[in-house]
Formats: sequence, structure tokens, C-alpha cells
Amino acid sequence: MEALGAAWHFVAPDHAGFGRTPLPPGSRGGLTQWTDGAAGVMEALGFDTYAVVGHSMGGAVALALAAARPAQVERVVAVSTMGAPGAPLSPDLDALWAAPPDRSGAADMLSRLVLDQSLVTDAAVSARAEAMAAGAAAFAGVFPAPRQRWAEDLTLSPDQLTEVRAPVLLVHGAQDRVTPLREAALPLLDLLPDVRLHVLGRCGHVPALEHPRAFRHLLADFLTSP
Repeated sequence: MEALGAAWHFVAPDHAGFGRTPLPPGSRGGLTQWTDGAAGVMEALGFDTYAVVGHSMGGAVALALAAARPAQVERVVAVSTMGAPGAPLSPDLDALWAAPPDRSGAADMLSRLVLDQSLVTDAAVSARAEAMAAGAAAFAGVFPAPRQRWAEDLTLSPDQLTEVRAPVLLVHGAQDRVTPLREAALPLLDLLPDVRLHVLGRCGHVPALEHPRAFRHLLADFLTSP
């Protein structure tokens, strides 16, 4: 957000079950709840139109929001996204959702998220472990085993995807093990009406971390293009 500059108004809410935002009583979250929650936030803040940037699970939410609110969503950036029909739960995503909120879980999570293992520093592990511990109570009930059902819940149907009228930028790492390129991004090229895909080589699941300059330029160019 800092790199994109002060000309933008940013809204970066937690999804229910993430960060410090608990799930409503009796709920386990899911694509419909997270999509409705995101739409409700923007409505409550008074935004009539907006662009949406989502990463991983958030990419599926961004696409679902664009399908459900075509008059409001003007552009979509879906990074390392979920949502493609038929995409299976990868072993690495299963492990991420099951990671314990401690240093061992944080180190394992980070090692799966990035290709460049030099980024898995003691400071990064400590920061991730602290964030996981702070959000542990909110996250505890989100993705219980067996987890394939939650991956399926985050899948959009072909009919939903063809309802996305906004231009879509997909950004994906070539070596993403969490949401592999062939299963997660490539199928979307045949289903989204207005889509472009940028693949970053030597990159895992978090392009913004492994290729920050290229990622920033991709977003800036796409979001400001006529």
C-alpha cells in the first residue's frame, strides 16, 4: 500500500476468522460469508465503486465479489488465487491451514509460502508466530479437517466466473506449491471474460514478498490504465 502511494484510498479489513476478527457464533466462515462481509464493509464506508485486490483465498473472495457486485467492482487483482473449478487441495495448502500458532508452525508455513528460503529468517519467523498467536482464537474454527471441503467451498462455478465483467489481472508464481499455476490460474483464462495473467519466474505463493518491485509495477499499471 505504501509503495502504491497516497493517491489511493485503501481499505484492508480482516475476513471473519482471520487477524483479530472472530467468526460469528455458530459459523465456520466460507466464500459466501466472506464475500458478503467484504461487500458490507464497502457499503458501510460509503464506496459506490472500487477495485479489489485479493491474495490466495482472498483472490477467490475478490472474484466472487466481482461476480456478485458487477456495478461496484471496477477491477480485480487476484494473486496466487484460489477459486478455479476443480482445483484440488494441495498438500502445502492443507499444511498451511493446519499449522500450529507457534514458531515451528510459523517456520513451516513460511518455508512453504516462498521459493527463496533465505527469506525465512529468524525475524520473519518471530513476526509470523506473533501474528498467528494473536489470531489463533479467531482462526481456530475456520478450516478443521478434513480440509478438501473448505477448498471446494472456495471454488467458483463456471457460471459465476463468466459473470465477472470487470477486467481481471491474475498474478502467479511459477513455483507456487500452495496454489499451483496449472490448477489454480490457467483454468481461469478460459472462464473470465476479460482477463490477463502475469507469471513470475523463481517465485512461490507470495509474489509481493519475493518480487516486490515487479509486483508493485504490475498493480500500478493495471489499476491506473484507462
